[in-house]
Amino acid sequence: MRITIVAVGRLKRDPTRELFDAYRQRCRWEIVLKEVVARRGGDEAAQQADEADQILAALPGRATLVALDARGRALTSAQFADWLGTRREGGERDIAVAIGGADGLTDAVRARAQLVLAFGAMTWPHMLSRVMLVEQLYRAQCILDGHPYHR
Repeated sequence: MRITIVAVGRLKRDPTRELFDAYRQRCRWEIVLKEVVARRGGDEAAQQADEADQILAALPGRATLVALDARGRALTSAQFADWLGTRREGGERDIAVAIGGADGLTDAVRARAQLVLAFGAMTWPHMLSRVMLVEQLYRAQCILDGHPYHR
């Protein structure tokens, strides 16, 4: 299975990037990071619309989309693993995950998503959300494999 993470902004060479890379390397699934750079200046709505256009353009053609959004469903790690496992068993090869910028995702991106997922009620920095996402992908793989990491 290939997971494409489409995220607004660029990870710097810092501890956040090191953690992201460490979990990505642990995962047997192919994890591709596509970073889009938002237009600066102008009003929030125009910037958010530009981010949405770039996110949607960067998605692999037939990928099943997960949108990370505060208004989404909060799943347990096991539920997320089951969701991914169901897609894998159904023959889906490509999953994409969209992470918006500071103002979040637009209705258009959320409407395109098959799953709108929240990492709880708190607000998380979008750079840290990438680390949390890739760790949960690794954890999901371990759960599906029966590996003891998730205990």
